[in-house]
Amino acid sequence: MDPKLLEILVCPICKGPLEHRRAEAELVCRPCRVAYAIKDGIPVMLADEARQLSAEEAGAP
Repeated sequence: MDPKLLEILVCPICKGPLEHRRAEAELVCRPCRVAYAIKDGIPVMLADEARQLSAEEAGAP
């Protein structure tokens, strides 16, 4: 993914920063505990299509 694009993308739910997980091809919002898939280099930033993360995956204490 383009680093400049990563700088401006935010979570559509809370407007917070996203963490790029290259190995999983996802953008993760820890506070919302969701992951947005990256398909063919394009992030799918739809809340309805986001994958729910477990507390472990989100890095919660």
